[in-house]
Order: sequence, then structure tokens, then C-alpha cells
Amino acid sequence: MSLLGQFAMRKSSQHAVSGQRVRCKRRSSFAKCLNDHAGADGRREMLHALPNIAHSSNGSKVPVYVMLPLDTVGHGGHLNKPRAMNASLMALKNAGVEGVMVDAWWGLVEKDGPSKYNWEGYAELVQMVQKHGLKIQVVMSFHQCGGNVGDSCSIPLPPWVLEEVSKNPDLVYTDKSGRRNPEYISLGCDSLPVLGGRTPIQVYTDYMRSFHDRFRDYLGNVIVEIQVGMGPCGELRYPAYPESNGTWRFPGIGEFQCYDKYMRASLEASAEALEREIGEEVDPTMPASTISFLKTPDFSKEMELGTPSMDSFSWNGTLESYSDTEIEY
Repeated sequence: MSLLGQFAMRKSSQHAVSGQRVRCKRRSSFAKCLNDHAGADGRREMLHALPNIAHSSNGSKVPVYVMLPLDTVGHGGHLNKPRAMNASLMALKNAGVEGVMVDAWWGLVEKDGPSKYNWEGYAELVQMVQKHGLKIQVVMSFHQCGGNVGDSCSIPLPPWVLEEVSKNPDLVYTDKSGRRNPEYISLGCDSLPVLGGRTPIQVYTDYMRSFHDRFRDYLGNVIVEIQVGMGPCGELRYPAYPESNGTWRFPGIGEFQCYDKYMRASLEASAEALEREIGEEVDPTMPASTISFLKTPDFSKEMELGTPSMDSFSWNGTLESYSDTEIEY
């Protein structure tokens, strides 16, 4: 379905009231529409006042941003289907949309080598957005595209990064069975110079500094918001439930992703610190039964089968360290 078609499907809001369908005109407030409908058949039903979602008290519109396709910029670094994009942006502007949102993929921009950035496709898009009087939100996407819900194309991490991963597989998340996940660089090595002499944090910083330098004239007027992806799918989480390789199915709870050597070292250091605090030995590993979570949502029973209790102070300390790594990130 085209971008315009997806937007059009959402354009006419329908709301269920008393088992009937109410079609609200775009410029009508939802509250007024419901109250009009409530009295249409003579039944003056008192409805709670709803906030005016179309306009604020000073008459300003609620800004709407439409997400652009994941492959808006192609593997060659150029804007995909520029004529179609131009027509879509024109239609969105006429429909009253405030702007659009786009992923700036690390795997496309820094594809040709370390610190070799190609922003040309995105520059063409930003100029086109400006021409139509729209605004744009840009997401710094440091994760792989492909293999997750809604992914319509494949954009892996930069080739030079994957080359480093092939030489040192512990750069990516690993579960207890040794399965590697190439969606994102492991948080365990964030402060280590494992990417051609730079740390992952330095690489991300240099990338965003390059973006700033290339688009400084558009920041604040055309580019009005920048979001930073922080994990698989751009989310601050571990890739605990991958669908692409068949190791996870709903409603399984997933697997801990702390078995690359860097995450293990981090957990072991946390365990040693906890041992000094509580005066007893702490096992830095996660429960062995976690893999069975893939088959059943009832993990409380699994915990009773010889694995540490969820109430165990030492086990909770390890789990806390696992989660704190994300929070610190």
C-alpha cells in the first residue's frame, strides 16, 4: 500500500457509541461529535467532557507526523523513488500533516568504511521536505533492519562492522546456547576500542556529529526532532526474543543475552562486588532453565525445578546488574 493510502485509511476516524458507528468530520472535536450523536435520537445522554484533541485552547493544531518507509533511502545511498516521494509529500501537506519521520540507518550512511559518511540521500529528502513546507523527525538508527515485526526490507550493520564481528563474534549479543544476534552491538563492549580502534560509543558519537555538521542549516527549522536508537528495533532492550531464526515463539519469555565474553565479564565483576557486600559467594550466571521459557509462559514452575529462587538475594543481584547495564547506557 502506498504511503498516501496508509495515511488515508487513518484519515476518517470512526468511533463506536452505543453499538453504532459514528463518523466524525476531520475538523470536528471528538467530544462534540459524541454529544451530537448522543442526542440524535432524542436521548440526551450525559457524556463526560473529552479534551479537544484537534485544537488546544489557543487554537493551535495538534501536529501529526507520518512515518516514511524503512527503505526511503536505498542501499546506494540515494533517495528511493524521488518522484513518488515528492507527490506523497505534496499530498501530506495538503492533508494538513505537520511533517514526516525517517530512519537514518547506520548501515547505509557509514557503509563504505569507518568515518566515511554518505548523507546525500537524506539531504535530498530534507530539501524536498523543506520545499513542501513540512518538518522532519530523524531517528539515528544504529540497529539492523530486517527480521522483526514490520520490517519490510533488509539493512544490516555496516560491512566493516560485520567484518569486525566475524573476527570477534563476542561483539554481538549471545544467549546461553551460543546463538549470536547481529542486530546490535553488545552493550558489554561499549567502552572498549573494538571497532577499528574506536569504542562503539565513540562511533555513535562521530556519526551524530557528522549528521550535525551536514545538516546544521536545517536543525531547529526543518529538522525539528532527533531520536537516538538504543538497541534492537531502536528500543532500549536486549534481543531476547528473536523471531527470524525460529528460536522464539509467542508467548515465550525469551532468553537472557549475557553470554558474550564482554557481558560475562561485566556480570562477573558485579558478582565480585556483591560478594564483598554480602559476604557470600555469588553465581554470576543466569538460571539454566531459561531456555525452556521459549516453550512455556509458566516460568514460575521452571524456577522451582532446582534453579535459584526468584527471591534469592544473589540471583536478584545478578539480574539487577543485567538491567542496570541498560539503564546506564
